[in-house]
Amino acid sequence: MKQGSNFWVIGGEFGSMNFHKLVEGSAQVQGPFGTRKEAEDAWRAVSEENRHKAGVRFSIVEEPSRLTA
Repeated sequence: MKQGSNFWVIGGEFGSMNFHKLVEGSAQVQGPFGTRKEAEDAWRAVSEENRHKAGVRFSIVEEPSRLTA
């Protein structure tokens, strides 16, 4: 059995600069990624694509580890 974490890149366009609520239909989820490095590469790419949009933000989220067969 292998124990490991999955990483996800989540985000989208937010309705205001306090980044509390996504604009409906703008949510994006990428992953799962097996390593943080893979997630960071995806985050960097999607952030670069959207850097001209001030209200767009993405984060890396680690899914809790669990045992897998």
